[in-house]
Amino acid sequence: MHKPEATVIGLVGGTGDLARRMVIPGCFHLMLAGLLPDACRIVGLSLDELDDDGFKDVVRHSLEEHARVDLEDEAWERFSAMLSFGHAQDASDYKRAIGAAEKALGGSPRRLFHLAVPPSAAAAVVKTIGEAGLADEDRTRVILEKPFGTDLDSARTLNASLHEILTERQIFRIDHFLGKEGVQNVITLRFANAFIEPVFNRDHVDSIQIDVPEALTIVGRAGFYEQTGCLKDMVTTHLLQVLGFVAMEPPVSLHADALRDRTGDVFQSLQPIDPACVVYGQYEGYRDEPGVAKDSTVETFVAAKVEIDSWRWAGVPILLRTGKALAAKRQVVTIVFKEPPMRLFPWEKDVKDARNALRFDIADPPGIALEFLGKEPGPALTVQESELQLSIDPEEVEELLGPYERLFHDALIGDQTLFTRADGVERIWEIATPLLEAPPKPLPYAQGSWGPEAADDLAGECTWELTRAPV
Repeated sequence: MHKPEATVIGLVGGTGDLARRMVIPGCFHLMLAGLLPDACRIVGLSLDELDDDGFKDVVRHSLEEHARVDLEDEAWERFSAMLSFGHAQDASDYKRAIGAAEKALGGSPRRLFHLAVPPSAAAAVVKTIGEAGLADEDRTRVILEKPFGTDLDSARTLNASLHEILTERQIFRIDHFLGKEGVQNVITLRFANAFIEPVFNRDHVDSIQIDVPEALTIVGRAGFYEQTGCLKDMVTTHLLQVLGFVAMEPPVSLHADALRDRTGDVFQSLQPIDPACVVYGQYEGYRDEPGVAKDSTVETFVAAKVEIDSWRWAGVPILLRTGKALAAKRQVVTIVFKEPPMRLFPWEKDVKDARNALRFDIADPPGIALEFLGKEPGPALTVQESELQLSIDPEEVEELLGPYERLFHDALIGDQTLFTRADGVERIWEIATPLLEAPPKPLPYAQGSWGPEAADDLAGECTWELTRAPV
């Protein structure tokens, strides 16, 4: 990974929760890894009445609470020397604060703005950046946080507003799931190994499952969750974006445009989501959470069956599942292969329990497992379930960048490979429109379960990988 050019990083909303939990620690970890620019300034931009020292106090508390490593004096001195603050009320404030940082660096450094602001404010902030004369195409990049709209119309409106100021090459829509090492394992295993890609198609694959259960409840996020729900929080962002990488055709290269063209093809071939193929759930006790309406119909669980209408995947069930307060916390992509046409070996269990599957654990640290039938030790030629696992050396795990840090570095160097493109965002909202217009009624489920039983019925004979196997 190469070191970025000289850059001024503008943290819009730099004293808020997202900046303190993710962005500031991420920049600190990049510095420790030697992946921040040698010439770098980090400017906090917000409406708070702070000076440089006050912002440094905010940053230090952020690192003490959220950094993965102990905050040593030498590292803090290096990092704090990069920091400054600007009260950002209007375009003149932006111009003054960023201009001072650029002058300190000298020359014509790049600018990277990170917008840690509510999505509804993103277009207005970008407009202000433009009015300040800081949106030069050859120098400025902007990181946007999800959600990128709440439906098709709002996504189109947002993109149109952004494109009045910025080109698409300047816009980095960040989805931390795509920065996970495990998601990139999918691409590498498929296209770097001749024995995998030939069986990634409808002739050999029985189902694709993307399963991201969470064990925690909404833990105090009622304000966000009541407005968003599980579908918009997880499915139209993380899960469908991961599916784009799992199901794409081989790209002509690993350059950003080539990869995003192929994931875009997946989104184009995805069929509109049929509400009859979706199960919504709400965990018991959700309405008792502080800030949740007593008659809330917000879904905390989604299971869906979708279809890709392409030569490679037509007819293959694609199962998506995610939710709060479930039996386990996992992030798993499973490719389940079809059964052999005949059985030569005795098998005492139900035939559905005998499974050939390739499983990608995309949580950190990631792993890959191949489920197959092997010989049971002993004189008889009988079989048993077996598993071959590939994991990262524990010493290498400590060297990994977090997903957010990896993506922030990619934005610094201008690599858009793992960022969402405007047409992809709009297509996913188009796919989700039938479901948004006719959402199913959420079914109750017990905390610590796998969600409503209707989700098992939705999977049918495919069965959920995590439900059938011990977790």
